[in-house]
Amino acid sequence: MRKIGFDNDKYLALQSHHIRERIDAFGGKLYLEFGGKLFDDFHAARVLPGFKPDSKLQMLLQLKEEAEIVIVINAADIEKNKVRGDLGITYDLDVLRLIDAFRAVGLYVGSVVLTRFASQDAAIRFEAKLSALGLRVYRHYSIPGYPANVETIVSDNGYGKNDYIETERKLVIVTAPGPGSGKMATCLSQLYHENKRGIKAGYAKFETFPIWNLPLKHPVNMAYEAATADLNDVNMIDPFHLEAYGEMAVNYNRDVEIFPVLEATFRKIYGSSPYKSPTDMGVNMVGNCIIDDAVCIEASHQEILRRYYTALCEQKENMNSADTVGKLDLIMKQAHLTPASRPVVAAALNKAEEIGAPAAALQLPDGSIVTGKTSSLLGASAALLLNALKRIAGIDDSIELISPSIIEPVQHLKVDHLGNQNPRLHTDEVLIALAISAVTSERAAAALEVLDKLAGCEAHSSVILTQVDSKTFKNLGVNVTCEPQYQVKKLYHAK
Repeated sequence: MRKIGFDNDKYLALQSHHIRERIDAFGGKLYLEFGGKLFDDFHAARVLPGFKPDSKLQMLLQLKEEAEIVIVINAADIEKNKVRGDLGITYDLDVLRLIDAFRAVGLYVGSVVLTRFASQDAAIRFEAKLSALGLRVYRHYSIPGYPANVETIVSDNGYGKNDYIETERKLVIVTAPGPGSGKMATCLSQLYHENKRGIKAGYAKFETFPIWNLPLKHPVNMAYEAATADLNDVNMIDPFHLEAYGEMAVNYNRDVEIFPVLEATFRKIYGSSPYKSPTDMGVNMVGNCIIDDAVCIEASHQEILRRYYTALCEQKENMNSADTVGKLDLIMKQAHLTPASRPVVAAALNKAEEIGAPAAALQLPDGSIVTGKTSSLLGASAALLLNALKRIAGIDDSIELISPSIIEPVQHLKVDHLGNQNPRLHTDEVLIALAISAVTSERAAAALEVLDKLAGCEAHSSVILTQVDSKTFKNLGVNVTCEPQYQVKKLYHAK
């Protein structure tokens, strides 16, 4: 049984209650800037075992009769076809995906805002597409001197030039496909317009990390720094909170740096600021729902190690800079971590050295480790999956789950008809072969039945995985890392 460190039910109740309190504090209307991922927050699920990836969505569903969604997208991101790295789709397509996903669970999407609009051709076409689909679309513009020139920003020549977003409900969730979309500016622009219309509205921010009421160097907060190493985000003590209340609170550099501007903006709009610190702006209750700190610490240590190995592999593939790896190396040292802190690393490397070929290792929920090696029939990752399933299902390791008579025709198809040079089965192919075998084999059927037990397991490969194998492990919920080494010495490596 996997250990739990976070009370998800408590979180849903406490977080929704706290947001309602914030709505009431501002007289009944709140613009809530929603950072992070709503539907698939796997980072939070990994570092806070027990947190469900869709917890924030489930929390919002408790407020759905009071809430509407405003989706923000930077027009410049549309123009340059910016892609979400985790999904592999452009930001404009992700807006459509988000709208469908929100509607599918009964949340009301009120409008889409194109920020930094400068009559970009692609943005105009996207605006027309959204309008044809029956969506309300608004334009917001770049403001000279933003964010420092508060006098211009909070005027008819600043926020006043933006379209006023017509909203219907008292909780307005402002979200976006990714960072840099302009969520905060959209919220503040609305406060300016609402105030001109005699409507008193408030602003708050919901970011899961860093967790304000955990210590600065708590591993959960350090794991957030590791996750954003390429963005140069840094966790820090909120100096405004310390000065105002004499209490330590953790925030991150961008919110701390922008707070004096925000405070001046609030004063310009309201006559006074409702907040004394950037921490005050937040409504995050995650830290109050940790029930086993030791479990979350270990989970966060593993997340830091995973981010480190991911950065090493991306550097090998020329996808990031040495600065990112250097920052992660520093975080590892601060957390007193080494590769030995990840047991599957040594297991995979020892197996690879023993056989003189790529190998992989996986740690099961009971703490035991299984390995997989490269053979003439299977890649190391495919062999690892079968070996892990056999161990979980209590099937003797010597028993073949898939007959070579099934594997060999698949190899023939791959090489002789589909033009593949590698005859070995990948993870997706071996799972299909296992499903076919399950029709006539009770053992194969038993192995398939325990496939869900792999979710949350840790794995490591002695070489960089193909895109197919990486995707299969991700779909199964296996947290896999790789050595920054290619399996073969070539200039071109197909993904």
